[in-house]
Amino acid sequence: KPADDFSGVLQRLRKIYHSSIKPLEQSYRYNELRQHEITDGEITSKPMVLFLGPWSVGKSSMINYLLGLDDTPYQLYTGAEPTTSEFTVIMHGPKLRTIEGIVMAADSARSFSPLEKFGQNFLEKLIGIEVPHKLLERVTFVDTPGIIENRKQQERGYPFNDVCQWFIDRADLIFVVFDPTKLDVGLELEMLFRQLKGRESQIRIILNKADSLATQELMRVYGALFWSLAPLINVTEPPRVYVSSFWPHEYQPETHQDLFLKEEISLLEDLNQVIENRMENKIAFIRQHAIRVRIHALLVDRYLQTYKDKMTFFSDGELVFRDIVEDPDKFFIFKTILAKTNVSKFDLPNREAYKDFFGINPITSFKLLSQQCSYMGGCFLDKIEKAITRELPDLLGSLGLGKKPNVLSCDVTGCGETPKNRYRKP
Repeated sequence: KPADDFSGVLQRLRKIYHSSIKPLEQSYRYNELRQHEITDGEITSKPMVLFLGPWSVGKSSMINYLLGLDDTPYQLYTGAEPTTSEFTVIMHGPKLRTIEGIVMAADSARSFSPLEKFGQNFLEKLIGIEVPHKLLERVTFVDTPGIIENRKQQERGYPFNDVCQWFIDRADLIFVVFDPTKLDVGLELEMLFRQLKGRESQIRIILNKADSLATQELMRVYGALFWSLAPLINVTEPPRVYVSSFWPHEYQPETHQDLFLKEEISLLEDLNQVIENRMENKIAFIRQHAIRVRIHALLVDRYLQTYKDKMTFFSDGELVFRDIVEDPDKFFIFKTILAKTNVSKFDLPNREAYKDFFGINPITSFKLLSQQCSYMGGCFLDKIEKAITRELPDLLGSLGLGKKPNVLSCDVTGCGETPKNRYRKP
């Protein structure tokens, strides 16, 4: 069906971000702590679906299959050897065309301009493909280079893990693809799952090429996959696992064809849920970002206030502040924040991160929160708190969350389970 017009909501969301969140973010240099700057292109971007996993497990074949690119000039190259060496962004366009990474990063209207910070070597490994496909009007796919356990990071010529983290932070759905021959977990895959920590609700594990196995072998492989991944996914509820063969070929005879078809339909419903809930997720993401910015500003303010309290006429400012940064608990910096403001201890950043942060940014370069006020504009802290507690929840309510998402009915598909929104961010 045609995409809903959310231009009015996006305009309000952008206004809230620029007027209530960004001033505090810039004043306390939050970007230097988290390396996550939100651009207008990111606010207005479509949901992103990220494909990760070992080499040659069928990531590119799966995208070809979902978009019907097989046997077209723009199908992603596939093969038994490691074939994808680039980060490939598949997005909507009026006609089939390829866009160089340098062009994508230079276009501020797109959400990929922050990728310039990873250097020219990486931009040469970034490629965009525009395809006139209905699904891509609502979602963007990102294909990644396969994980090769015996390859060192520096051999890629760019910070592979940092780039993966950038895409993981912005992905709305993350497919981690395996096949029956590549279930082992090495250092690079272990590092990848460490980066996925906190994003468990968005992870979907896919056991691809399932029709290449007989029933008994498939059960053993399914068990082996969970055995390998169990130490890496440290959550109570296991992630959803889809078992099928995602390519246009017929399923092999004497295999569980009905199961594979139902799994495929369930995966498409999962994808549809992400599309249906894209605005709710966008607003929730901006609100989560605002909460982090507020906590960062409160902490910097507390560090600065403690520094001013401890300084005397004869004190060495550098030594005083080094003492505070080395042992903030001695000065009750984090405990004071928890006691005075409605901040969850689980949202507090790592203490070590502030050693690096203040190593780059001298404490004297900041102002106290009480001084960040103006007669006309009001106080930065009041504005961000108003955005978190009133403006963003009101915007979320205006979307009419009582509506049921328009998803495929299980009576029609026979999928056997009502698709739940396991994805929506809290």
